[in-house]
Amino acid sequence: MSKTYCIFAAQYLPHLGGVERYTYNLSKKLIEKGNKVVVVTSNVQGLVAYEKIEGVEIYRMPCINLLDGRYPVLKFNREFRKIHRILRQKKFDMVVVNTRFYIHSVYGQWFAKNKGVRCITIDHGTSHLSVHNKFLDVVGDVYEHIITKVGQIFCKDYYGVSNACNEWLKHFHITAKGTLYNAVDLEQIETLKRNIAPKYREQHGIREQDIVITFVGRLLEEKGIPSLIKAVKKIHKKNRQVYLFIAGDGDLERYVEREATANIIPLGRLAFEDVIGLLNESDIFCLPSFSEGFSTSLLEAAACGCYIVTTKRGGAKELLINDEYGSVIEDNAADKVYHALVQAIKSDEKRSKAVRLTYDYLARNFTWENTSERLRRL
Repeated sequence: MSKTYCIFAAQYLPHLGGVERYTYNLSKKLIEKGNKVVVVTSNVQGLVAYEKIEGVEIYRMPCINLLDGRYPVLKFNREFRKIHRILRQKKFDMVVVNTRFYIHSVYGQWFAKNKGVRCITIDHGTSHLSVHNKFLDVVGDVYEHIITKVGQIFCKDYYGVSNACNEWLKHFHITAKGTLYNAVDLEQIETLKRNIAPKYREQHGIREQDIVITFVGRLLEEKGIPSLIKAVKKIHKKNRQVYLFIAGDGDLERYVEREATANIIPLGRLAFEDVIGLLNESDIFCLPSFSEGFSTSLLEAAACGCYIVTTKRGGAKELLINDEYGSVIEDNAADKVYHALVQAIKSDEKRSKAVRLTYDYLARNFTWENTSERLRRL
């Protein structure tokens, strides 16, 4: 039986991020199963207020872009009231709120309660948001606790995109009802792998026997970009046949460009198809982050046959369940990243075995087919 889902997500494509991709992929799979999906998001990029893309109805609320769009704040103006009236007239079977700490999220939770519609909130974090300013971080932490408590007035059912997210919810005295895992569309990725012609190694004169390390994601300090670059520069002192591709945009974009060498290559923001093409040409995917829920890039790297080096954050240990599956380090100190990468580079056999194990585990557990079915059963 067809259902209509309304998903509130403070940010959505074309804005780039893990939550955006989660919302998009979940919506796509729900529509594929014969359901209807409406996404209510913030108009971070000044686009049209309403459009329908790939079957998804998208309503973009007016907002103020704090922190360069990382924290959009709703404007309760005439445009907001117009969209709100349209949404009020629609019939929804379930409201899904992606993340809990935006004003947009509380609006979605209130909207569901006001309409008498079942609401769930899906959390994507395992730490407080940081802007790398001690005073502002403390203020932000207090604010997050307050807005989470307000959200609980309207929504009682919380889920995480990983078990690690569920553990983090306990910090706010919330017991999660279950896990709605972040995932990948494995069939789509396999099709792209077969059809996309290799280009990155050829463009940069990288031989087949050379080692390619790749980072894909937002270029933010919490992603561990400086530690990764330091580690790779140290590797280059002994091994010049190692290359690092960095794909993405964000606060550290200029820093990455300044650190570029013949072996450290910034690519900027890439389309999804190009990301898959890049990962398919890579040997090692490195994500030395200290703040993750369950990284989409991590899952995509596993789907593309990359050996993974990452930190013990978010759902990393739920994908790389032991040392045979990949390398999970305690933190993103440059020396630890360096040591993990050196060990991975040394052994082709170790990497090959880990790639096989991780891919099989991914295929069984982390697909949108599985996650959408769990949501449907709710």
